[in-house]
Amino acid sequence: MNEDATRALLPAGLRDLLPLEAEQEARLRETLLATLAARGYDLVKPPLIEFEDSLLSGAGAAMMADTFRLMDPVSQRMMGVRADMTLQVARIATTRLANAPRPLRLSYAGDVLRVKGSQLRPERQFVQVGAELIGSAAVEADAEAVLLAAEALVRVGVRLLSVDLNSPTLVPALCRALGCGPVETARLRAALDRKDATEVLAMRGDAARLCGELLNAAGDVDSALERLSRLTLPPPAAGEAQRLVEVASLVRIAQPQLTLTIDPVEYRGFEYQTGVSFTLFARGVRGELGRGGRYLAGNGTGEPATGFTLFLDSVIRAVPEPAPARRLFLPHGTPSEEGGRLRAEGWPTLSGLAPVADVHEEARRLRCSHVLSAGRIVELTESAGGSR
Repeated sequence: MNEDATRALLPAGLRDLLPLEAEQEARLRETLLATLAARGYDLVKPPLIEFEDSLLSGAGAAMMADTFRLMDPVSQRMMGVRADMTLQVARIATTRLANAPRPLRLSYAGDVLRVKGSQLRPERQFVQVGAELIGSAAVEADAEAVLLAAEALVRVGVRLLSVDLNSPTLVPALCRALGCGPVETARLRAALDRKDATEVLAMRGDAARLCGELLNAAGDVDSALERLSRLTLPPPAAGEAQRLVEVASLVRIAQPQLTLTIDPVEYRGFEYQTGVSFTLFARGVRGELGRGGRYLAGNGTGEPATGFTLFLDSVIRAVPEPAPARRLFLPHGTPSEEGGRLRAEGWPTLSGLAPVADVHEEARRLRCSHVLSAGRIVELTESAGGSR
């Protein structure tokens, strides 16, 4: 392997974004943030690195295995590179913005870095764009998070979008109510994660029976709601199920065309969630586009909060490829005031640095879509007669 090829190698899960994809990511990020801003979500920007005891405290402990650590040479304290921005925004809300009116709506965008990727998402560095609604326990807040995430994705061109609603606290609440021990609970949890109905039923007892019925309730929203309504669950498990039903109903009323499914026993990836959660998918696209749900802001013991995070590497795979950007070639010697006027009209320009024999060919070589020729803007894909 030659020296240039060696220098181009990157660690697994990391990659360069080249011009077209980098430009697309920037446009998607801008559009998503604009959608959140239009709904009253104010932008914040947490740091890339924080002290470990802050970044990984409370609910942040769920991200410990994904977090790169390093020693701060100034303070001699351990620091962590953020693997997720949600809890950073929650920290800002409960400290720097502790006196701001509630509910507090915040948005954010930035890169995160993880120790390892997953089979469906091998990327270790990617951009998150998200929103957090902090200080409200209302079921309407849960529905707002789902609807806003869906609206933002549709706005950037995602088609065949679906939302899977979950209640990761439902099974633990059921097991506690029925007096299940830690071994039985862990065994049930493992079987449910595998969607192994046979293993669940083989355990016998009320917990296994009800967990089997919850597992069978998963599916499209209409059938899932009908099956959930027939279940008799002990409190507080019944309350968890009822909240899931209420959120699903509010989302259906607001966006009846949105494809909605329910999986009441899904837990993986929602380790710090404390209520209704959700995952966003697009048909035919590898990996999830984003996920969200309810949690407690402030070291896991503070304010009720809900929100979502979108993963731009997955979103890029779910939107149409961008049309080639238009760019105007200005031949060498074009007056600077002429270039300034054209840029003011909205034309991205590229100036020739030396005289050439054929300005049209030079413009094509430099991937311009138009050329300024004899004072006219000529589109290169058409004959010279096509001009502004």
